Amino acid sequence: MRINDVLRNKGNQVVTIRSDATVGDLVDLLGEHGIGAVVVVDDPEAPAPVGIVSERDVVRRLRDGGVDYLASPVARIMTTDVLTCQPDDEIEGVARQLTEHRIRHLPVLADGRLAGIVSIGDVVKQRMDELQAERDHLTTYIQG
Repeated sequence: MRINDVLRNKGNQVVTIRSDATVGDLVDLLGEHGIGAVVVVDDPEAPAPVGIVSERDVVRRLRDGGVDYLASPVARIMTTDVLTCQPDDEIEGVARQLTEHRIRHLPVLADGRLAGIVSIGDVVKQRMDELQAERDHLTTYIQG
């Protein structure tokens, strides 16, 4: 299975924010959409990510600097060395990348443009669905 399959099942909508938006705006987006990370895109015409920021990033900064960080620009807390994957990447490789780098979200780029985002939860769900389908197939084969 490939990342295309994950995006086909979950959709390719990605919540983005500009790097000059405030961390408070970011917190609102995370809460409003019930998500754990937002991709930072400054040019909507060429939406290549300039960063990514997760709820973990927010919590760490608030712990270290207090609520003053809420008025800071997202650029101050975002990760700029954004790891990405491609739609044709195998799910197993992406799962390995997420695990090795201890991250939970990976933007998907197609031809240098943001095409979606996958989380470790998306990858696990896809794999569980595959295993269930295999089990059902084997059960039918054995019974029939």
